[in-house]
Amino acid sequence: MKIIEFSGDTLRFLDGVPQTLAPGSLVWLYLDRSDFEQHAALIQQACAQLGGSPLLDLHCQDLANAAHPSHFDYTSVYDLITFRRLATPAEAAAERHAEHPHNLAKKSQSLIDKVRSRAVGFVVFDRLLITVHPSGCYAARSFVDKFLTDAKFSVDAPSARNRLPTSAADLALRMVNTMVDSYLELRKDLTAQLEHWQEALLKPNNSFNNWGAIMGARSRLHAIEDLCEEQRDAMQEWLDCLREQPVATAESDQLVARARDVLEHIERVVHHVRRLEQSAETVVQIHFSAQGNRTNDIMRTLTALTAIFLPLNLIAGIFGMNFENTPLIHSAGGFWFSLGMMAALAVGMGLVFWRKRYLARTRD
Repeated sequence: MKIIEFSGDTLRFLDGVPQTLAPGSLVWLYLDRSDFEQHAALIQQACAQLGGSPLLDLHCQDLANAAHPSHFDYTSVYDLITFRRLATPAEAAAERHAEHPHNLAKKSQSLIDKVRSRAVGFVVFDRLLITVHPSGCYAARSFVDKFLTDAKFSVDAPSARNRLPTSAADLALRMVNTMVDSYLELRKDLTAQLEHWQEALLKPNNSFNNWGAIMGARSRLHAIEDLCEEQRDAMQEWLDCLREQPVATAESDQLVARARDVLEHIERVVHHVRRLEQSAETVVQIHFSAQGNRTNDIMRTLTALTAIFLPLNLIAGIFGMNFENTPLIHSAGGFWFSLGMMAALAVGMGLVFWRKRYLARTRD
């Protein structure tokens, strides 16, 4: 567990929860979910001293639940936000290994792994923020490193002081915005993987058999769309709560603008996911349509060849009858005449079918 105090344009790490807050200061307490129960008493003490109210038992259960969906709840003193971020490659690999311990990792699993998620909990007081992360969460570490860098440069650059958060809600919104941006960054990988499958599906001489990966990707895209819907609902409720504040200030206006920006990013993710789903469904339909067209071409060619040889079989059958007075049977050139007539008939019908494009090869 880490405790960081923001005061003006500086920050410092604390060894324990302070008894009181200095004017204009902000305390951020973040810890792993695995340590949440261990430090439950200290967290409740911090909430009571610095926030004005301990956490409700139901909210403590929500924070400890790693599978909790994105959600927003509030009390008269604090707000509770659960937001799901993208899992890291190591987290995704560990989860996949837990689901299928005897299966080796495959390249087709990469797209499925990229859209796995983890829950992060935020407890937002006026000047106290408590965040509960998965073990080794990159979101907390990256923000700490970023704030340390900003605090270092703020000494020489007064304009950089605005980089540090001014309130608990401001810090929480910045972290949520970074999590949403990671979904936006996922677009290139998702698009590249689906385009690779599209090319494989549309190749005429390639027997595509990776249907399990496509179905798994489609199910994951549906899951990420549902996830974004939950995130949008949670952020919309929080935005409505910010707008309902009795006194509008410059800080509250900035928070509302930042919340609207997060909502806009979530909308972009939803729009892109839906477009990818539609693209995947469309290319599958095109694949089966192309397969149907190729089958029709083959059947058309076979039918034309059958039609060419059908009269030849008829002629051969007629001259194969056991009648004494069959024409040309006793003629010296009867065989060659019949053979020439059959060849002329076959060539003529072949030319007719070629002009009608019954024997033409369709270009893919």
